[in-house]
Amino acid sequence: MKVLNFGSLNLDYIYSVDTFLRPGETKSAEGRQTFLGGKGFNQSVALARAGVPVFHAGNAGERESAAAFREALLQAGADVTFLQDGAEVCGHAIIQVDKNGQNCILIFHGANYHISQDDVNRVLDHFAAGDMVVLQNEINATAYIIEEAHRRGMQIAFNPSPYDETIRRLPLEKLSWLILNEVEVQDLSGQECVEGYVRWFRENFPQLRVVVTLGSRGALYIDSQQALRHPSYQVQIVDTTAAGDVFTGFFLAGQAMGRPVEESMQLASKAAGISVSRKGSAASAPTLQEVLETELKVLEQ
Repeated sequence: MKVLNFGSLNLDYIYSVDTFLRPGETKSAEGRQTFLGGKGFNQSVALARAGVPVFHAGNAGERESAAAFREALLQAGADVTFLQDGAEVCGHAIIQVDKNGQNCILIFHGANYHISQDDVNRVLDHFAAGDMVVLQNEINATAYIIEEAHRRGMQIAFNPSPYDETIRRLPLEKLSWLILNEVEVQDLSGQECVEGYVRWFRENFPQLRVVVTLGSRGALYIDSQQALRHPSYQVQIVDTTAAGDVFTGFFLAGQAMGRPVEESMQLASKAAGISVSRKGSAASAPTLQEVLETELKVLEQ
């Protein structure tokens, strides 16, 4: 199975603050760092560090930013054959990280919203039925990629983040995996508890394999036959910015390599736990070797 991530690339400007800004408030940041990010980029790095040869497709915009993303993806072990550049400004994010390691994020799409149907077709022509395509909600061509990848018989994994009302208009019945957090699953399903999530997905999308990340309460896996819980791990939280992306990358890497669901969930949870103990987005993603060698205690519920 070949894995393609058709995803976003953002420059992340991360500001350390005591507390998040309120409406009308002006305050000084305690520090600023710049990282390469974007949910697509983060997940490609996590997939590659988890041991999967992933191809990243997307638009990084101006030549200087594109060169930086290309170098970073290559260093992580990803293939950049389908990474394009152009005249548009690179997408970017303004991220506040507070004293508790929590974050709030403002995104400007930039070049991520300059992907044409012809671009999509040229990339998908290099993949075949049974290959996996990974998607998030930070590029403009998501609906078309789902339709076209499904027509070609590819397996489709979708992380509907950042969540908005366009998600409801997407052909979710054509997905293979859906990976989302607790806020997103509540918005999508209208349910407020684990039992409700399980029931809603089995009634509405019985073919889907669903993973819901529940923060400190771990993660939940749902399919038509089983519902599995996996706990989170006890770590010192420094920055939660890319925890969901690291989890997604490691879980999908496990599935692409044929690992059992329980093992994929364990590796993804440990990887996410390690990532929140470090600063940065993609930079916080561990390698598979680190995950296998690091001993973490399960967080008591």
